[in-house]
Amino acid sequence: MIVSNKRKYLKSFILGMAMVLSAGLLLVACSKTNDPADNSAATQKASSEQPASSEQPAPTEVKRGSITASIYDRGNIPAEEGTPVKNRWTEWLNENGPTDVKFISVPRAESEKQLNVLLASGGAPDLMFEYSAGFKNQLYSQKQLMPLDEVIDKYSTEYKKLLEQYPALKKLGLKDDGKLYGLGYVTNLDTNVALYVRGDWLKKLNLEVPKTTEEMYNVIKAFTEQDPDGNGKKDTFGMQLSSVGGQIIGSMFGYSEFGINDGNYIHQWDRAAASNAFKKRLYDDGLVDKDFLTDNNGEKAQQDFVNGKLGFFGANGGANVLGYKVFESFKKNNPDGEIIAIPLPESQFGQFSPAINPPLFITTVVNATAKDPEAIIKYVDFLVKESTGKTLKYGIEGTHFKVGANGCSAPIQPISTNEVSWTADYRMLSSPISEGDCAKYISQLDMSKPLDKEFAEIVKEADEAYLSLERPIFYDIDQNSLPPLPQDLLLNNSNGSKAILDIWSKAVVGGASYPIDKALSDVKSAWEKAGGGKVDEFYQKWYADNKDTVVHTSDWYTPGK
Repeated sequence: MIVSNKRKYLKSFILGMAMVLSAGLLLVACSKTNDPADNSAATQKASSEQPASSEQPAPTEVKRGSITASIYDRGNIPAEEGTPVKNRWTEWLNENGPTDVKFISVPRAESEKQLNVLLASGGAPDLMFEYSAGFKNQLYSQKQLMPLDEVIDKYSTEYKKLLEQYPALKKLGLKDDGKLYGLGYVTNLDTNVALYVRGDWLKKLNLEVPKTTEEMYNVIKAFTEQDPDGNGKKDTFGMQLSSVGGQIIGSMFGYSEFGINDGNYIHQWDRAAASNAFKKRLYDDGLVDKDFLTDNNGEKAQQDFVNGKLGFFGANGGANVLGYKVFESFKKNNPDGEIIAIPLPESQFGQFSPAINPPLFITTVVNATAKDPEAIIKYVDFLVKESTGKTLKYGIEGTHFKVGANGCSAPIQPISTNEVSWTADYRMLSSPISEGDCAKYISQLDMSKPLDKEFAEIVKEADEAYLSLERPIFYDIDQNSLPPLPQDLLLNNSNGSKAILDIWSKAVVGGASYPIDKALSDVKSAWEKAGGGKVDEFYQKWYADNKDTVVHTSDWYTPGK
């Protein structure tokens, strides 16, 4: 069981000795659950075994700092478990960690807005956990972050060791003043987005897996027009353009807004035009849902796929639990259907992969006004420890999990009353790479179950297709490595990017009256009118000056070098 958080500070020597003895007994009780966490009372056990004498120094209290830390509120914690700021695992962190932590919840969907409000009011947490690279850059440019080089050097052991083992993680946390501001984790390079295709439809229509974008078009056309589900109706589409489907088409052409070309970091106008020309061709030829622009989150496309009406599907989390849920629903509706994950077809710009999960990620920054850096770094070290991450992920050994036949943690009972664990946001400084292959989703599948065994093949196909430098991710620079734009350029960039997105969308659905060449001319003009030329100049100069210290996405494939 998890011991509740009860502590009393020493007020006299006699009370201090009683507390030491009590803590020693508590530690013994915790050890029976194989609790891997440290407890500072252990260091006092020896002195509690005999009374102090004139020749022995009196035991001294181990000072515990007190800090605040943000935690996402995703609305996914069951009422019986508590709240993001008070539940069995926040109590565990306080009971077993070296620091007293008061958690401050921020809504996940509005985390940046809420943190800005807290910063403006002086009530922002000491430790801020946030995935958005742009927001962390903004805080740095506003001088609201604490440089961490000296405090890590002085107080850290665990995080310091991680930086030594993975130099790219340190490089990723550096800013242009040469100091370290960002803390993060290291994990396995892992599939995120996957391109699913109906393997049974390919077989039925005697088609091959498309290897080029032109072959892709032909297969999409066949899936739409040749009645692959055999119901005698023209009620299928080849692919979705909404959400992840549209992103995958961009990825096929290696498109990101900026990219490296001839050693310069510049706008990718040619790739933008090519990817949107492909989308427009699909739309004009009636091979996609005409209402894709209203399907903002891709839910309708997902329903079309699981209901057997879509041939290609861009699956977010396609090789992990999100993809499994899609696959599970698909198989219920299409028990004889077959899904395979395929490499993205090659375009005139090369062959690329869709979004993958980076092995390096900066998740955490420290408020410049934090009063106790030592307590912060001690808590950071506690979160970084392999044992802490394992407990927050799997629970207590013998109670929540056991070591399975494959050497990986196998669940005995859930670590929460929810089917899906909600503890991930407490693990934003835990490095899953320490678990090796056990950290991969495939290790959690039960190969004795036909559904799990079939999905494991999809995972293997996706990993083989996307986790190779031969087919690199579609963008060139780790987003955490990008510099913050100066305040006067932020609005230019925002307005210009929005105008570009709107123009491309109008061009895709605009038919013959709005050709891609005209749209390309319009987006360039809109970018210049928004002051985007200054943004281009900023990025080009930055990259020319810093290209040797930037973390490129090619570095992801060898994060320990």
